[in-house]
Amino acid sequence: MGHIKDLPKSKLSVDIENNFVPDYVVVKDKKKNIKTIKQLAKKAEYIYLATDPDREGEAIAKHVEEVLSNGKLKIKKDKFKRIVFHEITEKAVEDAINSPRNVDENLVNAQIGRRVLDRLVGYKLSPLLWKKIRRGLSAGRVQTVAVRLIVEREEEIKVFKPDEYWEIFCKVKGIKDDVENEPFYIKLLKIKDKVVDINDESKANDVVDKLRQSAYKISEVKRREVKRNPAPPFTTSTMTQAAANFFGWSAKKTMSMAQRLYEKGQITYHRTDSTKVANSAIDDVRSFITKQYGSEYLPENPRFYKTKAKVAQEAHEAVRPTKPSRIDVEETKSKDAIKLYILIWRRFIASQMEASVYDETRIEVEAKHEDSVFSLRVSGQVMKFDGWRKVIPSVKGVDPDLPTVEA
Repeated sequence: MGHIKDLPKSKLSVDIENNFVPDYVVVKDKKKNIKTIKQLAKKAEYIYLATDPDREGEAIAKHVEEVLSNGKLKIKKDKFKRIVFHEITEKAVEDAINSPRNVDENLVNAQIGRRVLDRLVGYKLSPLLWKKIRRGLSAGRVQTVAVRLIVEREEEIKVFKPDEYWEIFCKVKGIKDDVENEPFYIKLLKIKDKVVDINDESKANDVVDKLRQSAYKISEVKRREVKRNPAPPFTTSTMTQAAANFFGWSAKKTMSMAQRLYEKGQITYHRTDSTKVANSAIDDVRSFITKQYGSEYLPENPRFYKTKAKVAQEAHEAVRPTKPSRIDVEETKSKDAIKLYILIWRRFIASQMEASVYDETRIEVEAKHEDSVFSLRVSGQVMKFDGWRKVIPSVKGVDPDLPTVEA
């Protein structure tokens, strides 16, 4: 239901002269909700504050506590218990009830800091935009910085001076016992042991003419085994990026579908920048992989991923299914929610599977002309063990991240 207290829209409501103290007031259209909460609180032995496990949820918990502690009720602080869970499952809720804590004032202050910045930037810059550009425009804590980054990048693009360069590929055929094989392309890398640097069309044409008259032979064939590890489970940002790439969804739509799945108890909390996974979930998914795909798909040890975000909230988990064995969620009665769930499920299952294995072949070719020696190369990979690709298959047998010809 969102926040029950917020800064009023009619004025700045931040005391700039007194350490930026905010003036939070009850949100008008939440008075009915507050009345219901008060009625229930009168009859309760304890009050569990089970709002979302992030700074916004912590602020809501704090405001509920304030509303019930002040006024006529004056409920004592020892009656309030803040509980946090990252998935709506029976075990997670019971564990949370058995380990309550107080409201985290640091998280509350983090929310206040964000809200105050929103208000100061919005209310101070927006009128300037109205005056200088057009009425109705708004400036925000995030979008203002984003616009600046875009402007700076555009200025770099405008002053950028492109350098012309040419790449040359040769279409060749292998011949064995007078039988021609299928043609393939090899890329020119060096001329007389110097890295190719062709910066105009006339030079390119001169090289092409010489290549057409050259004699080609394979100078070396190198083979090696290449392993490709799976990606970590989703964070909020990687989940929204993937949904945009695969489905063309906006971030808003993705988060709306994720909210539906979270409320149904089908995924963990979807606002996170952590790739951490609970030990119990790792045990569950490893058991599922062995049962579903066989022991050859299970690494000897669990995979642990390092969170890239410097300020990640490590108390949170990655976005993952609450039950790895649940492959679909048709009960959501939403095709889009099902699509997102399958995307999350595949990414999580794959993240704990064995690496995919490829045989890589690199062919070095030498082409000789009267006054030049050209070095050319081609490489390609053939999958020998699918590993995590069992869950996230490549398109038509070709890994989109692994080009068959090295560019």
